[in-house]
Amino acid sequence: MYVEELRLSGFRNLSDLVLQPHKTVNVISGDNAQGKTNLLEAIWLFTGARSFRGAKDGDYIGFGGELATLELSFFAEGRSQTAQLALSGTSDKKQARLNGIKLDRRSLLSGRFCAVVFSPDHLELVKREPQKRRTLLDTSLCQAYPKYEKVLDSYEKILRQRSFVLKDAQTNSQLLDMLDVWDTSLVEYGGYITWMRLRYTQKLAAYAAEVYEGISGGKESFSARYLSSCGPMPEHPQREDVTALIEEAVKESRGQDIKMGQTGVGPHRDDLEIEVDGKSARSFGSQGQQRSCVLALKLAECRILEEGMKEPPIVLLDDVMSELDEGRRSYLLNHLTGRQIFITCCDDEMIASLNGGRVFQVSGGKVL
Repeated sequence: MYVEELRLSGFRNLSDLVLQPHKTVNVISGDNAQGKTNLLEAIWLFTGARSFRGAKDGDYIGFGGELATLELSFFAEGRSQTAQLALSGTSDKKQARLNGIKLDRRSLLSGRFCAVVFSPDHLELVKREPQKRRTLLDTSLCQAYPKYEKVLDSYEKILRQRSFVLKDAQTNSQLLDMLDVWDTSLVEYGGYITWMRLRYTQKLAAYAAEVYEGISGGKESFSARYLSSCGPMPEHPQREDVTALIEEAVKESRGQDIKMGQTGVGPHRDDLEIEVDGKSARSFGSQGQQRSCVLALKLAECRILEEGMKEPPIVLLDDVMSELDEGRRSYLLNHLTGRQIFITCCDDEMIASLNGGRVFQVSGGKVL
């Protein structure tokens, strides 16, 4: 899989452009705040996932504009394909198309164009809040299994509705009868999400352990396990068993949920425990170990996506080289061969060891 051409108009601070990248390495060079990350973000949006920067559609519109249009030509599944996006702060102007066919929503691009992004925020993934680690799992699963995103969206909607009922029930006890209805759906979708995360984590952890062994020269070991707020999960999870455990946990938590006005158990409360040599990387890992853990996880994510698609995903590296020492930079680049890569950097010497490819200069929103 590789990008053949990218066209942008009215997107963030970038001038209208037509970009024809190299099939291998593409370096996006320039000073800070010139638009380098915006370029990577534009490519990422064609995965159907939410922005890795937490942006909303209105944030994509250039100053004084009303609409941003993006078009991507890419080679995948043995043929050239096209995708278009129209982004606006108003819902009536949003559009997504794939090979000329209009899509009901942008998320339906999931699984058609796939990428892995590695940004400075990811280097903080190990030591930050659990939500970051849940997002890591969910973003990967949405690309590998398009159905997953629909279930995840449904779960989040049910969770919000249940929260409204719990809060209002504190003053109107008659509303408690509605909880049974919401809980049935909460358990069904929550069981599926947890089951998928459990299986994915097992594969991700196994591959990441192999990568980490290479990074550390065999001196340290990596492990990761999924921590469910509903209690211990089976080593070899079956969907019905996971769902049953979540159902029991939701029932037991109902009294506390009513008291607190929120849902206390479920996949929205879960975490990914990452360890080095059997100890929590978050609590006891050095900065270098934590970065190595993230590097191992992202490379493992690449491998899983490639297995599922039978072709390598696009790799987006956003200003991470300066945050890694020379050894880790070398390991990262050497393990991404055979893929199309987009790298942003302020100092070209960081990627001096790369051969071939193209270098694009970005200045004041213009790509040269």
